[in-house]
Amino acid sequence: MSAADVASPTPLALRLPAEPEGVRRLLRAALLDGAEWEEQFGPELGLGEVLWPAWEEALSSGGLDREQFGSVLRGYRREVWFWVLGDRIWAQMVTGLAGRLARRLPPV
Repeated sequence: MSAADVASPTPLALRLPAEPEGVRRLLRAALLDGAEWEEQFGPELGLGEVLWPAWEEALSSGGLDREQFGSVLRGYRREVWFWVLGDRIWAQMVTGLAGRLARRLPPV
């Protein structure tokens, strides 16, 4: 498997977008300073503008809209937090999120 493709239990193939290091630094600084995550960065935890454009076509054609994407991302907050802190690498966090998204696609 190529690092550019994220494995999933369905035919859905999501490309691994480049790590948004600036977003990570911004999130880390704000959250460690006491910011309320969704209040400051929105329901997609500050990552929707990176991940949705990269995955929109595949997710939408699979039956998952942006609101559902945001809901799955919010439910994955703990893993995103580990990435923000540096306890997870981007590829680990995004691969896990891609798998979770794939499992929530409507049956074909």
